[in-house]
Amino acid sequence: MDLRKLKTLIDLVSESNISELEITENEGKVRIVKQGAAVGVPTTMLMPAGAMQAAPMAAAPAAAAPAAEAAPAITGHVVKSPMVGTFYRASSPGAKPFGEVGAQIKEGEPICIIEAMKIMNEIEADASGTITKLLVENGQAVEYGQPLFIIE
Repeated sequence: MDLRKLKTLIDLVSESNISELEITENEGKVRIVKQGAAVGVPTTMLMPAGAMQAAPMAAAPAAAAPAAEAAPAITGHVVKSPMVGTFYRASSPGAKPFGEVGAQIKEGEPICIIEAMKIMNEIEADASGTITKLLVENGQAVEYGQPLFIIE
């Protein structure tokens, strides 16, 4: 594949909403993955051996982070989001938040609200204890299974 064509494809992927592009031609195959699209997936290009000599590639980023930079292990009970939506700490903008760091909470008490499809869903604590960590910001979009609180 021509280097100018390859450069054009890379520019196209970086400037668009496309996260991955794969093209197969007679002489080889090229796969371009946007760096922010998937964690730890570097840009990959596959070409025949003869083409590799003509087109040197930049060094790939390190595959794994050093152990010192790994996320610390979470201790305590993790309350996870039961749905996709928008996380709110209180029932209205001026109201007192349901669950705050340091608050004692009992199983079944509401600890936050997740708005999904214009419906406000109260999320209840699934364990009793003290809220030690709040893992999301008010108004932040959350995914199914995403950790919201740590209760110890």
